[in-house]
Amino acid sequence: MRNVLLLLTLILCAGHSPAQSVSISRADDWAAYDAFNRVFLDSAKYIYKDNVQRRNAVDRWNGAAAIWCQAHFYEMALAACQRAKTEGDADRYGQACRHAMRLMQGNIGQYAGFDFDDCNINTGWFVYDDIMWWTIALARMHAFLGDEQSLVLAEKSFCRTYYGSKRVGDDGSYADPKRGLGGGMFWEWQPIDKPKPHRPGDFRSACINFPTVVAACLLSQLVPEDRQVPAEETHPSEQTRAFYLQTAKEVYRWAHETLVQDGRVADGIHGGGPEFNDHLYNQATYIGASCLLYKLTGERDYLRNAVLGANYVFERMCCDGILPLETGPEQGVYCAIFAQYMRMLVYDCQQKQYLSYIRSNIAQGWKNRDRKTSVSDGRFSVPSVVEDKTEVYPASGLPALMLMFPAE
Repeated sequence: MRNVLLLLTLILCAGHSPAQSVSISRADDWAAYDAFNRVFLDSAKYIYKDNVQRRNAVDRWNGAAAIWCQAHFYEMALAACQRAKTEGDADRYGQACRHAMRLMQGNIGQYAGFDFDDCNINTGWFVYDDIMWWTIALARMHAFLGDEQSLVLAEKSFCRTYYGSKRVGDDGSYADPKRGLGGGMFWEWQPIDKPKPHRPGDFRSACINFPTVVAACLLSQLVPEDRQVPAEETHPSEQTRAFYLQTAKEVYRWAHETLVQDGRVADGIHGGGPEFNDHLYNQATYIGASCLLYKLTGERDYLRNAVLGANYVFERMCCDGILPLETGPEQGVYCAIFAQYMRMLVYDCQQKQYLSYIRSNIAQGWKNRDRKTSVSDGRFSVPSVVEDKTEVYPASGLPALMLMFPAE
């Protein structure tokens, strides 16, 4: 069957209004995701390649997509499972679940057996947010597929990030105010092989703080309700529901007060004032963290914050309604992350006012797909010449949006 599909993502604005009259079906939604997998999945290792030119996903420097981005491609697989179940398509559901399970095993095999204390910088874990993105994916795997091992790994990865690692020697991402570190979550430990204790001015970024809130919210719903953790256990590999919810609220409070102004999310802080460089994924996780805490607590301030975060994207970051595409290393994946968390706001929190924006972006992306090769570099709002190095990162945005916002 000829590939007549896209793999495009959203498209950097070039002064063109989004397409409004493109006809898109639910079959097109699935076709977009199938094309993404055909072009970028290493079907032997069952992880994703970084661009269409690669024959195999060998390692970080030889064809494998970034470890943290693999987590988002996995979340797309879970979205496909949920979508197929909702649509009552038993065949598609079975295929999607098998695909998700194989993807998880492929990633475990690639990345040090998910030994989160292995900090080699090729196939290991060496930045806190890389680990936390996978905590979220593992928690969602458990929630949807019921896989018990994924919950064990989710808690291990969360606690490794929060408390640090005796083997690695770092003191953890949590900037404990009781230790004079100021609150929130640190982004990294350094040096990677012989880390020094954190200091108050070390970088605390949005991309670890709000994902920590998301992960903690998910775990607060998934761990056994009757779990009791001994008080003397200071570095547990699991915790109680109360701990996870308390952590979510505390980290959110620090990050919201420190990094957010009227819905705009700063990239982070090094000890001075917040550093405002607009990034779609930071807006996304702020929206998602706010939505989850709203659903857990019923406090409407969280919902208000999520709406302000989304409004900032569509009113200040878009051009003619087109979502921004950043072209730095791995940054093209930001739109796929945005799709995940906007789905929470639109459907879980009933904020349907954003659907017209999202559907316009989908229509524009579908209109400008490359019909011959099924791929696009994703960088233009008009049809472009496809290059041999089309990357998986920008190519993930449109199929993610189409999976998570079904055609009507």
